[in-house]
Amino acid sequence: MANRIVLNTISYHGHGAIANIVPELTARGYKKVFVATDAALLKFGVAQKVTGLLDAVGIAYDVYSDIKPNPTIENVQNGVAAFKKAGADCIIAIGGGSAMDTAKAIGIIIENPEFADVRSLEGVAPTKKHAVFTIAVPTTAGTAAEVTINYVITDVEKKRKFVCVDTNDIPEIAVVDPDMMASMPKGLTAATGMDALTHAIEGYITKGHCAISDMFHLEAIRLISANLRGAVENTPEGREGMALGQYIAGMGFSNVGLGIVHSMAHGLSALYDTPHGVACAILLPVGLEYNKPVSGERYRAIGKAMEVAGIDFMNDAEAADATIAAVKKLSADVGIPADLKGILKEEDVEFLSESAFADACRPGNPRETSVGEIAELYRSQM
Repeated sequence: MANRIVLNTISYHGHGAIANIVPELTARGYKKVFVATDAALLKFGVAQKVTGLLDAVGIAYDVYSDIKPNPTIENVQNGVAAFKKAGADCIIAIGGGSAMDTAKAIGIIIENPEFADVRSLEGVAPTKKHAVFTIAVPTTAGTAAEVTINYVITDVEKKRKFVCVDTNDIPEIAVVDPDMMASMPKGLTAATGMDALTHAIEGYITKGHCAISDMFHLEAIRLISANLRGAVENTPEGREGMALGQYIAGMGFSNVGLGIVHSMAHGLSALYDTPHGVACAILLPVGLEYNKPVSGERYRAIGKAMEVAGIDFMNDAEAADATIAAVKKLSADVGIPADLKGILKEEDVEFLSESAFADACRPGNPRETSVGEIAELYRSQM
């Protein structure tokens, strides 16, 4: 069986990386930029770090910021209309997963207008053309949307999120500059960081894992575990380590898939607007416990990457338990709630379980599951 790996054509990493945006645009002859970002990043001057570079050389742009934290079908459709009205020929996405996911969907629909309803993009859509040329500039260290072939849209009418997987949506250029992440508040840093750790761990144990993805995921686990606490305290070293770690995690999971932690987390975000990273952090130990019977032997490598003391001298069961304990401790250290009390309602469990089972991430889970088993996992956190 052949393993497919899809990555950005070009990526830049490190402090000051955004300086490469203008040369990349001018080298290709682009004239009008569609800047997709969110209102908060405009309010606090983060997006202006990029638009200021465009202003300095006279590159025209329009800004689209009608993007919710869990972007909706309407956000995408309004963005498509705004792109057409702007007469733009390229996209710069500035933000976390929400801005980049919205930009991906807009870019795909502009080049593949037969998917304008947005819902038809769910799963692996048969798009024919690559999205509009896009430069992705993350401002959070978590989603790795700048390097993945996935994006997630909320269907408000049906109260669910749906995952789109399409090699045509990956941004041609990723610009991962930790200076763009320096203004993230502690809570957002913690949540997005735990999302990144979940990407790396779920990607490492998913059914589709391979030698290349294992390499990415273990290094991502090491970087995230070593740097998330520092990033929450806004240290330069922590920010830089997390910026790199979350990107490397994206290099892996984008190509091999995830599991039930993400499929369960998507429903919580759609129904309760729970921050995605918080949902993932709460559910990650639950998923690890559930998957232990079929993939527990891989937990030792995760624990070693997290520098669990004495793990080399433990048997497999002890190493697995110590690894799960380390995940819980990291989550607690950065202020994530321990369970879903006050979030999850019993009357929603069945709907959430059915949605999680239907989610595109669920088939990658290493252990076969059912709607009933997923319901019990939700209830265990109430």
